[in-house]
Amino acid sequence: MRTIQELLADKPIDDPQPVQYVGTVEAYDKWAEVYDTDGNFLQRLDTIEMSVLLPQFLDRVYTRFQASGQVTLLDLGCGTGRNTIQLLEALTQYKKKKHTAPISAPKVEVVGLDASPGMLEVARSTVHSATQREDLKDSPEVSLDTIDLLQPATVRAQLPQSLQDSGAAGVISTLVLEHIPAKEFFEAASATMLPGGYLLVTNMHADMGMRSQAGFTDPQTGVKIRPTSYCHSISEVLAAAEGAGFQVEDIIGEDGRNGVLERDVDEQVAEKLGARAKKWVGIRVWFGICFSKKA
Repeated sequence: MRTIQELLADKPIDDPQPVQYVGTVEAYDKWAEVYDTDGNFLQRLDTIEMSVLLPQFLDRVYTRFQASGQVTLLDLGCGTGRNTIQLLEALTQYKKKKHTAPISAPKVEVVGLDASPGMLEVARSTVHSATQREDLKDSPEVSLDTIDLLQPATVRAQLPQSLQDSGAAGVISTLVLEHIPAKEFFEAASATMLPGGYLLVTNMHADMGMRSQAGFTDPQTGVKIRPTSYCHSISEVLAAAEGAGFQVEDIIGEDGRNGVLERDVDEQVAEKLGARAKKWVGIRVWFGICFSKKA
């Protein structure tokens, strides 16, 4: 499988900024300090979309696993904890509302896993600070640890003991798939999950991936740092997921085509997302899909 770097190699480059390609873990270790503050519009868009998707996702998980004594929710590729915190917020809001699933059951454990020690260091700080807030004081305990998704055969052994013994009932993985071949990603995700569990995946759209990839400017050197990235088409993602034993769930919204939600950038959206979004007007940049693991 060719990386985005290889796909873009033959295209003319009109950006004079020097670029350095490094391994994904090294890149994110370097990126960690400014990851949440460097104006990445795709992260902002993902945060907006996840605020809508997480309540639907939790409703499915609670309904299916309401008889369980305990449910584990996993943020796979949690980074700085951006969506780990959103997950805690969604759990809090979910408990305040009347849903078909009983609010008192099951007990919830939240786990965040990532390959980058630098990102996890930030996550520990940001999650700890978030859980001191009044609205999150009763949140489930969050445990954070490392994982290598490029080695799906060993993923189960890398998991915390509680996940090795059972598996996650619900997994979110946001803007992670870009950095892993699709087949390996879904095999690794499957290894973390219970049969019947739900997997919510978001990623950079291939229409954006054919033009760019994740990266940041090192504030010390001015060099653009880019990790290993892959341009995954939706058809490729769906095929890899099916091959790993997943099926698509139609919970993401009425405008999701075949269970797939795609987002482009228009002028109104660009205003919300910041200056860096404006050059992407008219381009699909993001997609989201919810899967369930076949029994």
